[in-house]
Amino acid sequence: MKKSPPVADWATDYDILDPDYAKDPLPVWRDLRARCPIAHSDRWGGSWMPTRYEDMQAFVKMVPALSSKEPIVVPPVKAFDPELDQHGTDAPPITSDPPEQIPIRRLILPFFTPKAVAEHRPFTEALCARLIDGFIDQGSCDAAVQYAQEIPSRVIGHMLGIDPARNDEFVGWVRNVLEFGLSDPEIRVKYRRVIRGFFADMVAERRANPGDDLISQLLAKKLGGEPVTDGMVIGMCNLLLVAGIDTTWSSIGAALWHFSCHPGDRRRLAGEPELFPSAIEEMLRFYSPVTMARVATEEIQAGNVTFKPGDRVLMNFPAANHDPEIFDRPDEVILDRERNRHIAFGVGIHRCAGSNLARMEMDVALRAWFARIPEFELADPDAVTWAGGQVRGPRNLPVRFKAG
Repeated sequence: MKKSPPVADWATDYDILDPDYAKDPLPVWRDLRARCPIAHSDRWGGSWMPTRYEDMQAFVKMVPALSSKEPIVVPPVKAFDPELDQHGTDAPPITSDPPEQIPIRRLILPFFTPKAVAEHRPFTEALCARLIDGFIDQGSCDAAVQYAQEIPSRVIGHMLGIDPARNDEFVGWVRNVLEFGLSDPEIRVKYRRVIRGFFADMVAERRANPGDDLISQLLAKKLGGEPVTDGMVIGMCNLLLVAGIDTTWSSIGAALWHFSCHPGDRRRLAGEPELFPSAIEEMLRFYSPVTMARVATEEIQAGNVTFKPGDRVLMNFPAANHDPEIFDRPDEVILDRERNRHIAFGVGIHRCAGSNLARMEMDVALRAWFARIPEFELADPDAVTWAGGQVRGPRNLPVRFKAG
């Protein structure tokens, strides 16, 4: 990743790719909420970054004044990929605004209801068991690389009916789009094209030989009374892959990082499995991985700042989930937190359609891990690495435990 100069003042020159910010953004958010709740930066093409829960709730309702057509804030890629950007269906419905966004969202929601997601739980349970089998006798592993990142990529591949041997490619593609490509638009464009090209081939194959996988089911749907186009299905698959892998593995990895270095919480969860539902929600709140972006299409007055047309606004859901105006002791993990109105999955019309799938994967992953590895700790704290930007989570997480 390209290096940039250090931040002098986070209120006027923040850098979401700063390594220290990726490791621990909480001090920055506390500082900004106190003196400048909507910060600004000229880095990476320029953007605004609100930090308060109330502002996030207001901004998500400003549609299409704050458009979702370009949800990645840094850096703009139109100069590198004009053909792709003009399609407008790169990753629908997340890259669409009403009214076109509404029927597209309705099209995919049935695949992510609690009942639909439950059908994939047995596969996920078997997968997690198999992954743990692969390293438990060694007494150590990289919990991010060997466990967390393997789960969502394989679950999504299973849903799409894709050869499991392609799993490692998916992980690399997604990291090049959302992690390495953030500071290098040419890399991001290259792998957006790779992903879309892959799904174009898959869609063509399923048109000719339909099955019972998600791609085939989408191709059989109608949108506005007309058959769903190949381009629309390619865009939906792109969204599922890019938005569904990095985000969920970041959440699973962050939870394992937390429990590896907070023995009190680890032992409590191991001894009180009834806490899993509230503990998972608390992990989602505290370690929310995703910061989306919006683009202003008109002038907007927000407190003492003005968004001009073309300005980019980071929807900093993670910071909002630490707002003391909403959450009691927001910078503490409370496994049995009763009031937890977190917005880790966003809020409003663009709230994550795959939230039920992500919760299921987290639940299965953590239960499977704790059932067999209830005692574990960081093997080398200095070797832990975090990805920053718009998806935050551990990318290397060496842990040790009792073998077998």
